Amino acid sequence: MPLFRNALIALAISACLILIIGQFTNIDLMIEDYYYDEALKTFPWKETWFTDDLMHGSVKNVIIKSGYLLILVVLFDALFRFKKINPFVRVRLRFVALASVLVPFVIRAIKQFSVLHCPWNIDRYGGNSLFLRLLDSVPPGMDAGHCFPAAHATVGLWLAALCVFWLPGKPKLATVVFFAGLSVGLALGWVQQMRGAHFLFHTLWASWFASLVILLMMGSTKKLSVKYQSGK
Repeated sequence: MPLFRNALIALAISACLILIIGQFTNIDLMIEDYYYDEALKTFPWKETWFTDDLMHGSVKNVIIKSGYLLILVVLFDALFRFKKINPFVRVRLRFVALASVLVPFVIRAIKQFSVLHCPWNIDRYGGNSLFLRLLDSVPPGMDAGHCFPAAHATVGLWLAALCVFWLPGKPKLATVVFFAGLSVGLALGWVQQMRGAHFLFHTLWASWFASLVILLMMGSTKKLSVKYQSGK
């Protein structure tokens, strides 16, 4: 499938770009320097209504509960077989429900092996830990930060899986929906950068891993390549 092949190529290229730019530039520090108040020794956006209550609270909870609702619908359909759900929609509902579980799971699993710290734990921003890039050597005795990739962004990143509702018939629209879904996670990730909870490249790598998971799911689900026809 050309779309699948092209997506794999795009993932490979984007991985190289994210790795090189993240390793050899100071973009992460530039962004956090902007949001950090040196005089107050804090991130002013850390506990505001917008970043903490709304984006990190209400918006996050709405998306999570939407995922739970989707999973319940899929489970009930598996048990009682809702007649109004046709095979085309059923396969895609199951796909998105599975993505809502797998994307956060994979990224949180990777975090458990990560030594990188969050901005507010870095000595540059009042913490006690060193700032490290992904390929930097880890000093002996340094505690693991478990802050990479950005798990909070996965609250929205799985929404990229909604693109399957436009496959295989409308690949261009599916691509737009895919990036629209990723943008939700990226927006949530940016709020975390404002709060000092994550660096930009923590979020970008989370988006990359989410894309990889969804793409691998697509490659292993042959039913997504079949268009639903009434009566079959």
